[in-house]
Amino acid sequence: MSASPRVDVDGVSVSPDHFINGERVASATTFEDRSPLDWHWRLADVARGGVREADLAVSAALEAFHDWSSLSTYQRGIYLDRLADLIDRDVEKIAHVECLDMAMLEESLRLRVIGRGARNFRAYAALARDYEPRRWDSNGTENTVLRMPAGPTVVITPWNAPFMLSTWKCAPALAAGNTVILKPAEWSPLSCSMLMDLVQEAEFPPGVFNVVQGLGEEVGSALVNDPRVRRISFTGSPETGRIIGEAAARNLVPFTAELGGKGPFIVFADADLEAAAEKGAVMFDDGGQVCLAGTRLIVQRGVRERFIELFEVASERHVLGDSRDVATSVSPLIHPDHLARVSGFVERAKASGDVILFGGEVDRPDGLWYRPTLIEPLSNSSEVVQREIFGPVLTLQAFDDEAEAVALANSTAYGLSAIVYTSSRDRATRLGAALRAGTIWVNCFLVRDLTAPFGGTGISGIGREGGDYALDFYSDLKTLQIKEGTTHG
Repeated sequence: MSASPRVDVDGVSVSPDHFINGERVASATTFEDRSPLDWHWRLADVARGGVREADLAVSAALEAFHDWSSLSTYQRGIYLDRLADLIDRDVEKIAHVECLDMAMLEESLRLRVIGRGARNFRAYAALARDYEPRRWDSNGTENTVLRMPAGPTVVITPWNAPFMLSTWKCAPALAAGNTVILKPAEWSPLSCSMLMDLVQEAEFPPGVFNVVQGLGEEVGSALVNDPRVRRISFTGSPETGRIIGEAAARNLVPFTAELGGKGPFIVFADADLEAAAEKGAVMFDDGGQVCLAGTRLIVQRGVRERFIELFEVASERHVLGDSRDVATSVSPLIHPDHLARVSGFVERAKASGDVILFGGEVDRPDGLWYRPTLIEPLSNSSEVVQREIFGPVLTLQAFDDEAEAVALANSTAYGLSAIVYTSSRDRATRLGAALRAGTIWVNCFLVRDLTAPFGGTGISGIGREGGDYALDFYSDLKTLQIKEGTTHG
């Protein structure tokens, strides 16, 4: 079908169509995209892909793969660096649209999050260029480990921070020499469509980088079940991750997944309690819709009362409001269905006897804001302790000693991240070894190094992203062995 007219999203022109083989492609049907800031605000009717669009995108990616994978890492890096420059140029426009589309704080998007997308492309272009193969001698041969581009890659991203998380996955795939089909979440697809405008402006060869929009059970299913796909990367729920993992297994396709978290936030009596309480209140930012957040406050019993006092004061400074307003710190939830899910967790906690220390209700009847909430559960088996809520709802538990703190921290099926506040370097080292989590922060939060491995344990996911770990995943590794004494020429 011919391309649809572009839509005006509060002064920014955005295409509602897919981007396949270097062109905009419409679909016979669409889905509504509404703003969480005002659910009556219909931002766009977005092309709803299915089997046809998935086939077109994989076919385009397969056709483009030979030429793209044949380029040197330096040549591919030119495209990625050019794309990064264009992202930097358009940060404000992308941030504004993403704010309207998924309600993350616009100031945060503009100052930190969208620019991280440009850094992702630059970082992986440089890492691919600077890769030094492992070499060693053994058994009379000279050995070299080489990377081969794997093939067409499907990337499926979540609705929170969609632009940055898409670039985080797509940049290493492209740098490794793969072609990409990106499927953004249907609740916030617009900033990924804007990324494709920049891909076209950066003059990427047709078919190298594609976007297909739609519902997971329709176009997402068609993409991950296509036997021509050679890598799959997914961020989302454990339930969907299991479904995609089964599809990947049937086709023997390597699969990486980041599936959420239930991070412990451990506060020892020797910690700077004011700093810990202030950082704890940050867990409510963006409506608590951050997978890395420390949502289980685990506080040493001797400082429990003082910590609660400081934490409540810090939490009361939060402002629930329009995410475009710099005064706002807690945004609305993404969708009415998600608001109902978060509210359901709290209502069941109330019914089971868990204690609501503050919050515990919708902020206003005509919006998607939920008040920052702290719950003291009756037991560690409480649903609000064991399951990811993904909203502004935290739990509080007390511990007596280090062993109990570790036991509580490791007591869920998740293992994405953990936060520890203590003044003891020795304790920090011990906790770092004992906690089951992919990333552990001590006296800080969300400090990220792009070269470090990122991922989870347990049902928080499989595989690692970041640095050479991502480039290895998006490659097929091979060992070249040459008998010693083989002459040059």
